[in-house]
Amino acid sequence: MRSTDGSPPGRGVSRRGFVGWVLAGSTLAVAADLTTGAQPAQAAVPTPPQVPELYDLGDLQTQSALPTSQLITITVDEDGLAHFAMPRMEVGQGITTAAAMIIAEELDMAVEDVRVTLAPARPELVFNQLTGGSNTMQSMFTPIRVAASVAKGRLLAAAATALGAQVSGLTTKAGVVTRTDGASVTYGELSAAAASDETVAVEVGLKARDGFDVLGTPRSRDDALAAVTGRKQFTMDLDVPDALPTMLCRPPTLNGSPRSLRNRAQVEAMPGVTDVAVVDTGVAVRAATFGQCIDAVRAMDVDWEGGPVDGEDDASILAELKRAEIPMVVPKVPLLATTLDLEVEFMFRSSAALEPNCAIADVRPDRATVWSGLKAPIVAQRDVAKAVGLPQSAVEVNVVTGGGSFGHKLFGDAAVEAAVVSKAMGKPVKLLWHRADEPRQGRLHPMATSRVRATTLAGQVLTYEQRHTSVVTDFGHGLGERLTALAAELPANLGGLTLSQSIFTLTQETPYDYGVVTQLLSEVDTRFNTGSMRNIYSPDVAVARELMTDLLARRVRKDPYRFRKEFVRNEKVRRCLDTVAEVGGWGRSLPDGVTQGIAVHAEYKGATAVLVELDTRPETVGRRIRNAVTGPRVTKAVIAVDAGFVVNPRGLEAQMMGGVADGIALALTSSCHLEDGHFLEASWDNYFYTRQWNTPPEFECVVMDSDDELPGGAGEAGVAASVSAVACAYARATGTVPTRFPINHDGPLAFEPKSFVPSVPASPVNGLDLTS
Repeated sequence: MRSTDGSPPGRGVSRRGFVGWVLAGSTLAVAADLTTGAQPAQAAVPTPPQVPELYDLGDLQTQSALPTSQLITITVDEDGLAHFAMPRMEVGQGITTAAAMIIAEELDMAVEDVRVTLAPARPELVFNQLTGGSNTMQSMFTPIRVAASVAKGRLLAAAATALGAQVSGLTTKAGVVTRTDGASVTYGELSAAAASDETVAVEVGLKARDGFDVLGTPRSRDDALAAVTGRKQFTMDLDVPDALPTMLCRPPTLNGSPRSLRNRAQVEAMPGVTDVAVVDTGVAVRAATFGQCIDAVRAMDVDWEGGPVDGEDDASILAELKRAEIPMVVPKVPLLATTLDLEVEFMFRSSAALEPNCAIADVRPDRATVWSGLKAPIVAQRDVAKAVGLPQSAVEVNVVTGGGSFGHKLFGDAAVEAAVVSKAMGKPVKLLWHRADEPRQGRLHPMATSRVRATTLAGQVLTYEQRHTSVVTDFGHGLGERLTALAAELPANLGGLTLSQSIFTLTQETPYDYGVVTQLLSEVDTRFNTGSMRNIYSPDVAVARELMTDLLARRVRKDPYRFRKEFVRNEKVRRCLDTVAEVGGWGRSLPDGVTQGIAVHAEYKGATAVLVELDTRPETVGRRIRNAVTGPRVTKAVIAVDAGFVVNPRGLEAQMMGGVADGIALALTSSCHLEDGHFLEASWDNYFYTRQWNTPPEFECVVMDSDDELPGGAGEAGVAASVSAVACAYARATGTVPTRFPINHDGPLAFEPKSFVPSVPASPVNGLDLTS
């Protein structure tokens, strides 16, 4: 099978026939098994096409999950409800809704009768319990369908016995099996009869796409109403016996540590305080309320040990990166060829989500229990066990729905810290990071530079080189172990590369015919707390590529859209590009100071294109809004996305809307300033993610039709093209290519930095005064 655009198919499993398992039990329980017939990775990849076009990060994740696919189970109970414990984490991306839709489709039942929960850490799943890389639907789509199909087959067999009919004469709808004469029986009534006394293997076939009633139909998220009415349960909402609010007084510089608490007795005597403990990351306090915790933190007199980046600032880290940049090596080209160079710098950015880092922990001498939003719970379980000196089998890690992630929740930082504090105090704790702690001590997207050199002759691009240099990105959340386990089966192009370089190679592709293309990564400096904030390397790499593409178009006096259309070599990208140009009205008449930008990106077996209109008129840039950072404003955004088969179009549209908001922030406003070993930003009033007054009044998402049988990646797909389109629009508006992002980073600081000692501001008391 080949995809409709002529490119090689993904490595996802797409056979019609499968083997599944009926598990022994009193009611129906089934499992998928995708290990038989799984396709191995190619051992060699030619130079064109690039590595990710043949085998990408999503393929790695999907392939590594296959061996334990039979451990993913669905049960149908006596009430006719289907239950599925999702071995991934819901952080607002809508995967529980999508999973319920898949089960309902294959089982011919109502989506409302499917209960999807989040599985706790299950070490036996090995590489099948990590949420990241826009891979959930890619890796889970077929296993869920197979398990549901096994269940349906068993229910039909039981119904045939109960109704005295042939299976071929039965129909299923809304959880009911009906005979031709109208006699019927419900799934709930069949659950016990469909169960098996022993585990047996069965062959199944999946429903054909043209028979789908649920999949591909827009549906609101199953948790949306609970979220907007305050009934949705997050970690801090859980009622764990004796777990009291707990916070830390944190060091004034990055990753410093406490030597001692000088006024311990005074702090312990403060209202509500029950316990104080000095741990590696700060001084913890447990109290009756979080307000009392904040008061205690502010009262602490701590003797601090300096951190590893004391004295460093943006300029010194940037100089370190420049010293580590890999030289360009232009291959032999004709004598008359000309060279075009571009270097772009990207500042540190916070990957903090709307929900702060938090966890509940109850550590006893012989066991530990943790509750937290965790996208890699097996790794967190291992890290907690090591931190508190227990075997991993004695640590229970419960995965809780998260309020966003952006890479933060790939790491169990809060869970490990909560466990350490609980052990030190000998009591359960409900640990919450203060908002001020997030950008100052939390995970950051690394500072980076991206240099591009292109050689051209007679309107053609002969060579394209990109050298990306970055502060080290921490991938200590399970991806490294996956790469090691599959090393023998990975493309030969990955031989000898580091972990980061391998992930870079598996994700980065240039969707244009630019002759000889090379893209290389080098990394330095492990002193920072970093993570793979949404879309990993792609936003930075794409910005440099798309800015260079506009420069190349200008050099040959071609329109940026038509130049892209001429050089793009990926049919999915081409269709998305044409769509946004048409829907967005590329080239339409606009007022002076309002400019269009257009950009594309290929990743996750799919493609995106974005057109924006950016208003840089003085009256817009200088507009005043209370406590706001304004500046240029994107007034219109159109995004087209080809994500393969789409389970829930409404969910995909929401993801793209979020990706555009990310892109606007990364291009215009959001960064962290490093000064004298600490970051100045503290909380969301200092860190300028896209606000309502900076979002486009006009937004449209076009979900492209696709003949693909399997979903592609979606969660991160909207970011790279969005930030690139805004960057290109800004360059066209000002006539100058921006070389540092976000563009406001070097402007006057738009806030007064909060204190570093104490590490958190006082609790606000004027909230009602700010309402209207």
